[in-house]
This record gives sequence, structure tokens and C-alpha cells, in this order.
Amino acid sequence: EALSRVLERGCWSDVARFGERRDAPGFRARGEPHAFDVLKTGVLVGRVEWALLGEHNQMNALAAIAAAEHVGVMPQVACEALGQFANVKRRLELKGEVRGITVYDDFAHHPTAIRTTVDGLRRKVGPDSRILAVFEPRSNTMKLGTMKAQLPWSLEEADLAFCHSGGLGWDASEALLEMGERAVVSDSIDTLVSKVVKAAQPGDQILCMSNGGFGGIHEKLLKALS
Repeated sequence: EALSRVLERGCWSDVARFGERRDAPGFRARGEPHAFDVLKTGVLVGRVEWALLGEHNQMNALAAIAAAEHVGVMPQVACEALGQFANVKRRLELKGEVRGITVYDDFAHHPTAIRTTVDGLRRKVGPDSRILAVFEPRSNTMKLGTMKAQLPWSLEEADLAFCHSGGLGWDASEALLEMGERAVVSDSIDTLVSKVVKAAQPGDQILCMSNGGFGGIHEKLLKALS
């Protein structure tokens, strides 16, 4: 709605539309983010099957298809091209697997992105696999605590959450209090690694999220798990 109000004030470029609602004008997706039909004004025009997860990537795909059509690429051709697209770095990037425990890396660094990423992984692994979300509130807004109240909401699909609290100007333990024993907080990355490794079981998915290097936590986890 906010974007529509902006466009109503004046737009001197061609507009291509897409969305997630069934009544969305233009392109929309039907199916899971990793395998979905693409419809335009309700008509099936292609199908995308690729390695990416998460609704945000599904919406990115629709945007790319709409943009490609604008310059003359048929939607079906665009869908086939997306099927050959390799995942980019730091978007649910598989870092390794040890003893049946999988470690991922993702750039998610604010509550909405964290929730979308965790939800995307949940859709992939199903309800029976545990997700251990390990995150670092490192961006300026997160360090200030601007969105701290949204963190429990963002981690609803995670079975356990591990927060690195180093450098924060607010109490992460208090912000995650409603998660109870599902949340673990430490200002030491090495301590956090120890706690994650102690909690991890075969079949678990460890999802590390930060917009920084996170102190090399991925390699530390893989080494400790082995």
C-alpha cells in the first residue's frame, strides 16, 4: 500500500507488477519458494525449480521475470534460466556437514530477514528436523536495540536460538526472555560455539546469521563438531 501511494504521486517509467496475494496484479507464484508455478494475471506461464529457499527469493524471482519480460524475454524462458541459477554467497550457503549436523551461513541481520530465512529453512527440512539459529545482532540498528522487541517473533520457527551479545547496548537476555530455555546468550563467540556443539544432535540444522564475519564461527563449529 505504501508503494502504491508513492506511485500514485507520479511515475514516469513503465511499471511491472508482481506480488504474493492471489489477487496480485501481474506475476505471482504458486507453490513453495524452491519449486513454484509462475502465473501472470492468473494464467500459468512457467515454472521455477532451483536451489534457493525463502519467500524473499521467490519474490526476487518474480521481479527478475517481470524485468526480463519488459526487455523482450518470454516468461517461460526466464523461468528456465532461473532453474540454472546457482545460489549466491551467504544466502543459506551450505558450509559443511559433520556427524549428520548441517551448518549454514546467511546474511540475515534484522528480524524480518531472520524470520524469512528461518522459515525458508523450515520449509526445506520439514517439521521433524531441529533448527539451531545462531545470530549476531551486528548492524547499527540492531546494536542500538531498535528492533530488539521483534527478535522472539523472528525466531518462532527455530527450536533453539543462540545470540552473540558482544558490543550490544542492550540486554539480549531480557529481549529474548519470552523464549525461555530455547534462547542462549553469550558475549563470547567461543562460549557460544561450545553451547551450540553441546546442544547439537544428528539431523540438526545449524543456521548462522550475521552481516559480518561472525568471528569465523562457521569454521569453529565444524571443527568442534568433528
